[in-house]
Amino acid sequence: MKNLIRRNTTVEDMPKDHPSEERVDVRSILPDPSKPMDDDTWKRVKTNAQGASDFLKALSHEGRLMILCSLAHGEKSVTELEHMLSSRQAAVSQQLARLRQEKLITARRDGKQIFYSLTDERARRIIEQVYELFCT
Repeated sequence: MKNLIRRNTTVEDMPKDHPSEERVDVRSILPDPSKPMDDDTWKRVKTNAQGASDFLKALSHEGRLMILCSLAHGEKSVTELEHMLSSRQAAVSQQLARLRQEKLITARRDGKQIFYSLTDERARRIIEQVYELFCT
């Protein structure tokens, strides 16, 4: 089990014999919980936490993650997404609807085909991080 590193611990603070892969600088942009927060800051953090929770729920499905990963490389048709996921059109459409509802993607019609693309840069950034953490 890895040792936990306390917040604000820097590489210089760590013992010299600490494994190098665990010797990371963990300065954080997060508010320091040991310091009191004023009411406005607390309300903002709480509101943003709800938004973050909703955003992460929209990503918390294997199919939606795969769709977003594919769309991070550019616009795709529903047919292309169906083939990529090896799923029926109805299942893909359900996942696309959820992503549209959360305003993470947008649709464009060209004749009988519908094409989707990312509209939220946060989704691209998260997908890149997830890929780096879990797929490399």
